[in-house]
Amino acid sequence: MVEPSPTPDPVQEREFAVESVLTLFRAGERDLLRLALHPYLHWTTPEGGTIRGRTKVLELLDGRAELDAPESAELRDGQVYRWRELPQEG
Repeated sequence: MVEPSPTPDPVQEREFAVESVLTLFRAGERDLLRLALHPYLHWTTPEGGTIRGRTKVLELLDGRAELDAPESAELRDGQVYRWRELPQEG
């Protein structure tokens, strides 16, 4: 009898994807970072603006020295589909 494969825990899967994005960004691994981001990515900036599309988000990130963990993130097809940065304080 074949045992069914365990269903991945969505919370763990999301946490792993977020940590992967942060690690790849900090390591400067742009090509691998691109693979971790969904082509139709929705990225919400600390100011509340939304950028759509992986290419535009990568252009945004190219100008950044730092990237912090998001307030929230969603996955689609194993890639980060939504990333909401922490709002600006003040």
